[in-house]
Amino acid sequence: MTELLKAEVVKVGIADMKIVKPPCSIRTSGLGSCVGVVVYDEKKAVAGLVHVMLPDSSLTKTGQINVAKFADTGVRELVQRLVKAGARMPFLKAKLAGGAQMFQFASGGDLMRIGPRNVEAVRKELSDLHIPIVAEDVGGNSGRTIEFNLHDCLLNIRTVNKGTKNI
Repeated sequence: MTELLKAEVVKVGIADMKIVKPPCSIRTSGLGSCVGVVVYDEKKAVAGLVHVMLPDSSLTKTGQINVAKFADTGVRELVQRLVKAGARMPFLKAKLAGGAQMFQFASGGDLMRIGPRNVEAVRKELSDLHIPIVAEDVGGNSGRTIEFNLHDCLLNIRTVNKGTKNI
């Protein structure tokens, strides 16, 4: 008797990361100024998602940090976990979504530009690791929910008040 594999949606919380293999897909919601970073190896059929909240772990004041919370530590940890799960560094690709400027501040100071700073930090980490960004939907001022499916390597993005698209 053959048992059919049920496709499960693995949910990634805020400041969290997970890895999936088929038939699972991976999803995160609540991407306002946060950035969802999907890194995957298409041929080895393995993908991971990190939900980045802040650009730089040096901003933390506690000794113990949640590596998934920050772009600098989260992207690197995700890549390490993917390699342990069978992904190959030269074949990794990335897709990003989020990084919105959710609130407008009169001061316009750089510190309040969390979304754009998150996007810049994620791009820098991926560049340092030589992982190309093949698609992105970043910026704006609307929240997003994303879901990545290894079957077709498409990132489905639902944007508040703007509908759905695949990249």
